[in-house]
Amino acid sequence: MATIKIKQTKSRIGAPKDQKRTLDVLGLTKLNHVVEKEDNDVVRGMIRKVHHLVTIVE
Repeated sequence: MATIKIKQTKSRIGAPKDQKRTLDVLGLTKLNHVVEKEDNDVVRGMIRKVHHLVTIVE
């Protein structure tokens, strides 16, 4: 299956609890941290929820 790399580019400080939990589920714990996840609808939905805090690395 295809994978996608996600990088946290902005701080979680001041973000609502649900967005912080979404970052935790994605495995993003620190600034500039990159994780690789399967590219499916669930992960895409989580990225959409925190799109202002993360970027997709190609």
